[in-house]
Amino acid sequence: MVLSRTKLALGLGVSGVLTAVFGTILVFVGPIVIDQQIVKNVQIDPSNSMSYTMWKDIPVPFFMSVYFFHILNPEEILRGEKPMVEQRGPYVYREYRQKHNITFHDNKTVSYREYRQYHFWRNMSVGNESDVVTVPNMLVLGAAVMMEDMPYFVRIMVSTTFKAFKEGPFLTKTVGELMWGYESKLVDFLKQYFPNMMPVEGKFGLFAEFNNSNTGLFTVFTGVDDIRKVHKVDSWNGLKEVNYWNSRQCNMINGTAGQMWPPFMTKETTLPFYSPDACRSMDLEYQRPGEVAGIPIFRYVAPKTLFANGTDYPPNEGFCPCRQSGIMNVSTCRHDSPSFLSHPHFLNGDPVLREFVLGLSPSEEEHGLFIDIHPETGVPVNVSIKLQLNLFIKSVSGITETGKISPVVIPMLWFAESGFIEGSVLTTFYNNLVLLPAIMEYLQYIFIALGLALIAVSIGLALSEQDNQVNSSVNSSSHNEMQSEKFIGTNKSSKVIQEAHF
Repeated sequence: MVLSRTKLALGLGVSGVLTAVFGTILVFVGPIVIDQQIVKNVQIDPSNSMSYTMWKDIPVPFFMSVYFFHILNPEEILRGEKPMVEQRGPYVYREYRQKHNITFHDNKTVSYREYRQYHFWRNMSVGNESDVVTVPNMLVLGAAVMMEDMPYFVRIMVSTTFKAFKEGPFLTKTVGELMWGYESKLVDFLKQYFPNMMPVEGKFGLFAEFNNSNTGLFTVFTGVDDIRKVHKVDSWNGLKEVNYWNSRQCNMINGTAGQMWPPFMTKETTLPFYSPDACRSMDLEYQRPGEVAGIPIFRYVAPKTLFANGTDYPPNEGFCPCRQSGIMNVSTCRHDSPSFLSHPHFLNGDPVLREFVLGLSPSEEEHGLFIDIHPETGVPVNVSIKLQLNLFIKSVSGITETGKISPVVIPMLWFAESGFIEGSVLTTFYNNLVLLPAIMEYLQYIFIALGLALIAVSIGLALSEQDNQVNSSVNSSSHNEMQSEKFIGTNKSSKVIQEAHF
């Protein structure tokens, strides 16, 4: 029994030490293994079928929700009164994205064109594409501002042309026509006799050039040689920088293509990306941590200075000529049309923008853009990009269609592009990149705790056995002394008896 307990204590002690050592090793090796697994899964590598397929054919459902600003008082606007608008929508479109012409290069980059298709999603919309709304006629009011500095007789000719083709200052069309194009005799005339004036090939519509089109030729880093560069743009349409703006900083193509970012992000990391639709790079900033469907995330939002003018934020001087803060002049990349981008309802913009247009009510919750991203992998799990398209209109001498319109930046529509990981994609992502790393992290502490517990039990057994041995030794010694005393006592009694006998 003594030997058995000793062996048990020794066995538990050895097992405890080995278990604790293994747990301690996991503390140092575990994060390395996890990071290696993340690196493997975020590289753009055809040999990794799961991550490559997710990058190539984005399985996350994307939707574009469009809100029109229906003009309630077109006649009053022509008399110089403030525009009064009413938001209509959303009209929701399922957005399908797929990469084509994928070509890998020796310098660890890959080129591709991403094509987009939009399909109307009635069950998520408030109405049909047949709904009718009234908006500014860009062909008339936009062209009028563009022609303002032309000779007077040219403006008279332009106005006469508008009248000949019955083009007025405002359009009342269906949502479908405004989105994807409508028949216009003026457009047909211009395309026939002045082909360089019209940027569109088919019908004229606000989103006509986006449907069944691509966002240009992107060349991005695969991250195979340096994971810190994965998804970052090397060039767009062969360009390292664009030439729309007035400073090198504003023309730079920074960050990724806006779908994924390099892994291992911290709270100091920003979220730069290049948007062909906005003709510029943007940089979102960290706001707060959070959790989406059990996945830890960092939320990134637009800085207040994103659309600030050069006076309020000098680095944006290159995007000028500017008007009030909160709107960005994109005429140089929109065929010189007096178009402006902003947040919906002029959120974060100069209050004067809302003073000149009635019916706007900005809200950070409803109109702020954000990206929720898993910081360990750089993969977005919840995206909502919201932008507003505006048109600068005013009265132009010689073009009678402009009446007495007071100079104003009038909103035409705003849209939100949103996507959210769900279903089987969410399950796969969660299991491989969240659950398994978490299990490995917990295991290392479990092994250490178990090892220490086994060592404690082993020590307890050893001490208990030592006490037993001491007690046994003491009892044996006492027994011998008693036997010795008994023997001595017996001898003494015998001696007394013998003496008495004699």
